[in-house]
Amino acid sequence: MRLRREQGSRTEPDDEHLLAALATDPSSAIGELYDRYSRLVYGVAVAVLSDPQEAEDLTQEVFLGLIQRCEYDRERGSLAAYLTTMVRSRGIDRLRTRGRVLRLLTRWHEEPSRETVTHDEAVTAENVEAVRSALADLPSAQRDVLELGYYKGLSQSQIAARLGMPLGTVKTRQRQALFTLRRVLGDRID
Repeated sequence: MRLRREQGSRTEPDDEHLLAALATDPSSAIGELYDRYSRLVYGVAVAVLSDPQEAEDLTQEVFLGLIQRCEYDRERGSLAAYLTTMVRSRGIDRLRTRGRVLRLLTRWHEEPSRETVTHDEAVTAENVEAVRSALADLPSAQRDVLELGYYKGLSQSQIAARLGMPLGTVKTRQRQALFTLRRVLGDRID
């Protein structure tokens, strides 16, 4: 067992030994790691986030991450470097999330009240109702092939197979239905 250093009359285990001990005795191992690196982690968190309370939360999250899923690889550098990278990365993620939430709140605040209906919304609602009414007036054979094609996304071949009719009949009914809708709706819809 490699030891880090002697302190007074006791010797302290090195970082690798403490990381290995996380699996068997997480509370004492994480306590020792926290004592060694919490100032470093908290300092980086405050520098990234500029908020002491959020930095405390992030510091706790980083050390909990060591217990839950430690991905430290000593071949890639020291534990201090790993923790610094981890807290910086998670801090930046929090800043991005904070920015997204702020943009959503700003957009929500700036949107007109849902009680106010714009001219475009009123025209759209009117057009939807006109199309719905025109579809209801179609013969059921024409309406069925249109609904299967446009609302269910089926191809004409799939519609023919589902309804058990020749492909030519499906094409004819769709064409007739579209002509009828165009005549009824006129230039109301594009």
